[in-house]
Amino acid sequence: MVALFSSTIDQLHNGLNGAGLRQQTTANNIANVDTPNYKARKANFEHTLDAAKQQFDSRRTDGRHFDFGGAGDRGAYTSIDRTRSYHHNGNGVDMDKEMAAMANNQIYHSALIDRMDGQFSSLKTALGGQ
Repeated sequence: MVALFSSTIDQLHNGLNGAGLRQQTTANNIANVDTPNYKARKANFEHTLDAAKQQFDSRRTDGRHFDFGGAGDRGAYTSIDRTRSYHHNGNGVDMDKEMAAMANNQIYHSALIDRMDGQFSSLKTALGGQ
C-alpha cells in the first residue's frame, strides 16, 4: 500500500508534537516560578531529529537487502533538572532562560508550519489543485 503522505510530513508532524510539548513544559515552568521547591522541566525531542537524519528511504527489492530504517523511536519526553536552584525557596526556574526558550520554540514551530504548508501545497498541486 502506498502511503498518502511522505515521510517528510510524518517527521514534520513529530517535530510539531515536540514543539508543542516544549511549549507546554515552558509554560508550566513559568507558571510555577514562585512555587517553592519546584524544579524546572525540560522537553526532550531533539533525539528524534537525530534518528530521522539517520533514516534513509530505502527501496528493498530483495529480502536480502538491508533495511536502513532507524532504531525504535522513544518520542518526546520531559526531564527534571534537580541540580539547579535559582531562588532561596528551592525553586529551579530561571525566568530569563524560560522566556528565551519560549521565543526559540516559537521560531522553531513557525518554521515547521511553513515547511508543512509547502508540503501540502506540493501535494495539492500533484492532485491537480491550483
